[in-house]
Amino acid sequence: MLQNPILQKLFAIGILALLLLIPLQLIGNTVSERQTYRDQVLDDVARSYSAAQTLNGPLLVRPYRLARWSAPDDNGNRHLQWNNYQQVTAPSQLKVSGDLKTGHRARGIYQALVYGSQLALQGQFELAPLPLEGSDIVEVEIQDSYLAIGISDVRGMRSLPRLQWNGQDYPLAAGSRLKVIGNGIHANLGRLSPAAQHASFGMTLALNGMGSLNLLPLGRETEVKLQAEWPHPSFIGQFLPETRQISDKGFNAEWRTTWFATNADERLQQCLQGNCQGLQATSLGVRLVDPVDVYLMSERSVKYGFLFVFLIFGAFFLFEALKRLAVHPVQYGLVGLALALFFLLLLSLAEHIAFAWAYGLAASASVLLIGFYVTHILQHTRRGLGFGALLAALYGLLFVLLQSEDYALLLGSLLLFTLLSIAMIVTRKLDWYRLGKQFGRQSAASGD
Repeated sequence: MLQNPILQKLFAIGILALLLLIPLQLIGNTVSERQTYRDQVLDDVARSYSAAQTLNGPLLVRPYRLARWSAPDDNGNRHLQWNNYQQVTAPSQLKVSGDLKTGHRARGIYQALVYGSQLALQGQFELAPLPLEGSDIVEVEIQDSYLAIGISDVRGMRSLPRLQWNGQDYPLAAGSRLKVIGNGIHANLGRLSPAAQHASFGMTLALNGMGSLNLLPLGRETEVKLQAEWPHPSFIGQFLPETRQISDKGFNAEWRTTWFATNADERLQQCLQGNCQGLQATSLGVRLVDPVDVYLMSERSVKYGFLFVFLIFGAFFLFEALKRLAVHPVQYGLVGLALALFFLLLLSLAEHIAFAWAYGLAASASVLLIGFYVTHILQHTRRGLGFGALLAALYGLLFVLLQSEDYALLLGSLLLFTLLSIAMIVTRKLDWYRLGKQFGRQSAASGD
C-alpha cells in the first residue's frame, strides 16, 4: 500500500485518467460509426448519379474470318472450317484534354463532391496488315471494324457523342463490344480497306463522375491535359503529371507517356488473353479531394484526447503543489469529462458547419466551462483565468497539429518537450518531502 500522500494522489489521478479512456473510446467509436454511415450515403449517391470514372481506349477492332480445310476423318472426307479472329490496335498517338466542373449533391447533412467533364479525344492509328495469307487458308471474310471506348460507369454520359473518323462522322452506340475494356461505347466503321495504313479520329465526351477521373494511356505516345476550378487535386495512378499548376482558383496538369514507359502494347496483348491486371495498373488521373474531412479530423483529434487529459491533470497537480491547494479527485474527474465532451461537441458541430468554426465554438465552450469551474477550485479569479488561457493555448496547438499532418510528430514532440521543461523549471526548488507532509496534514484535516 502506498504510504506517501503524494504517491497516493498521483495514483488516484492516474486511475482517473485511465478511466477517462472509456468515454474517449466511446467517442472514437461514434466518429467511426458516423463516418461509415457517411460513406454509405456517398455510395448511395454514386449509385443514383455516377461513380468514379475510368476511360479505356479508344481501341480499333478489326474482326475477320478465315476458312481452312479440316484434317481427313475416318472416311477420308475433309470439311471447310471457319475460325473467327480480331486484330486489336491501340492508337499510335492519343491526345486527351479535359475541363472538369465541380459541384455537390446533398443527401441529408452529407454532401458528395461530383464533377462534369468535357473530354476531347483525338489521335491517329497505324493500321497493320491483317494476317490473311497462308498456304492452308482457303477463304477470307473481312467483317465490319469498330472503334471501342471503355467507360467504367456509362450512366455518367450526358449525351451520345459522334466520332470523326478520317473526316467522316459516325454515330456511337451503347456497349464497347470488347470484353476486356468492360462497359463503354463503340462506333461501327464498316469494312476498312486492307490497303489503308493510317487513320485519324476525334470526338468529345461529356462525362459525369464522382471523386476521381482516371485514364489508361494506351497510345504509343499519349498526352493528357486536365484542368478544373478545384484547388485540392490529388494526382493518382502510376504516372504523375510532368507539369502542374495549383492555385486557389484551380489546377492545370499535363501528362506525357510512351510505350517505353507504360509497356502498354505488351500489357494490352496480355489483357486480350485474359490477364488485364497489368494493363489496369498503368492508369493515371486525378482525385478531387475534400480538404477538410470532418470525420478524419475528428478521429485525429480524439487520438490526442488522452494527451489533453494528461496535460491538464498535470497542470492541476502543479497548481496543488505550488499553491498548496487541495483538489479533490472528483474535481479532477469532472474536468476530465468536460475535456472528453469537447470531442463529441466538435463532431456534432462539424457535421453542420465548417470544421474551423466548429472547432472554435467547441473549444470556446470547453475553455469557458472549465475556466469558470477551475476559478472556484483554485479560489482565485486570476488563477482561473491563467488556467483558461493555458487550456485555450493547448486547443490552439491541437488545431495546428490537425492542420499540419506532415509535421504533427515534430510539433507534438516539441510541445511535450517544452511543457516538460516548464514543469521542471517551475518545480526545481520544490521540496517534495516537505510537500508530502503537507499533503498528509491536509488529508488528515479533511478526514477530521
